[in-house]
Amino acid sequence: MRPIAQLDGGAARGVSGVFTDIDDTLTHRGKLVPEAYRALCDAASAGLRVVAVTGRPGGWAEVLGVLWPVAAVVAENGGMAVLGDGERVYWDEEAVRAEQAPRLAALKADLLGTLPFARLALDQPLRRIDVAFDIGERCRLTPSQIEQIVARIAAHGARSLVSTVHAHAFYGDHDKAKMLVRLAGRLWGEDAETARARYLFVGDSPNDQAGFAFFPLSVGVANVARFADRLAPPPAWITRAESGLGFAELIATLLALRGS
Repeated sequence: MRPIAQLDGGAARGVSGVFTDIDDTLTHRGKLVPEAYRALCDAASAGLRVVAVTGRPGGWAEVLGVLWPVAAVVAENGGMAVLGDGERVYWDEEAVRAEQAPRLAALKADLLGTLPFARLALDQPLRRIDVAFDIGERCRLTPSQIEQIVARIAAHGARSLVSTVHAHAFYGDHDKAKMLVRLAGRLWGEDAETARARYLFVGDSPNDQAGFAFFPLSVGVANVARFADRLAPPPAWITRAESGLGFAELIATLLALRGS
């Protein structure tokens, strides 16, 4: 990972927009960092297209998508998105989601009934696509306990993603990068290769892996370093500051190089 200060002006001027994670990328200890929100506003004012992309629930996206200065919010690791006008975009069709729902309910009941340390995320009632278990938000699970949750999810034939706060269980083949590409086509008429070349992705943890892998212009805020041995590939660049301050550093660097 190269320091973000080494980003060159040519790359910066070719950026059409920024796709950003939320938890521990815009926030610190669960709170939105004022400098990060100001940076979102600065990016939008400079003409950059901004999309927030998170493992957080669809209910959050339904609020943030219409309140924040963003074109859309992708939620539940790509399972759905909410556009700036409030329109909902789901990765899977309604019939597919209806088939997934009882399987997720059975998975949830099994884990809660067999793993004494398994707890649902506090935001679970707001979820539309996945089931999230708390691993680091209100409780702190050990690596062994997290591995047991992930193994139990796999036993149900479901996919899992682990962030700094949650272990997610879901069916379907969506991820953050795939939904971002779909939105680039829907909102701006861009194909996958154009989107891959023109957007910068920023995140902080293993559940941002799809974005780090797909977008050559990928950035990790400094706290991503703790996961360096689990990321293949890691982001191309890294900020000096952590969390929301790192995001603000990134946007300031990007806008300065663009002359914005």
